[in-house]
Amino acid sequence: MDSTAIIGNIAALLTTTSFLPQAIKTIRTRNTASLSFPMYLLFVTGVTLWLVYGVINEQMPIIVGNFVTLVLAGIILGFMVKGQLTKKL
Repeated sequence: MDSTAIIGNIAALLTTTSFLPQAIKTIRTRNTASLSFPMYLLFVTGVTLWLVYGVINEQMPIIVGNFVTLVLAGIILGFMVKGQLTKKL
């Protein structure tokens, strides 16, 4: 593995892992009141586009890192949407 791939894998690991505490806390508490909905919507959209970019360019660190981040951030966004819908009912 060359140094570029090592850097890419470390970057993917760190940025993906950084989302774990927030995802775990949100899944456990189901509380998203202090989180910004526009930020998560933009973030999930951006991560989705990075995932597509990684697939197109066959870049595994980008694919794996963004797939896992998309799942975690998507769960949080899902709880946020569910909370907004519950408020309106």
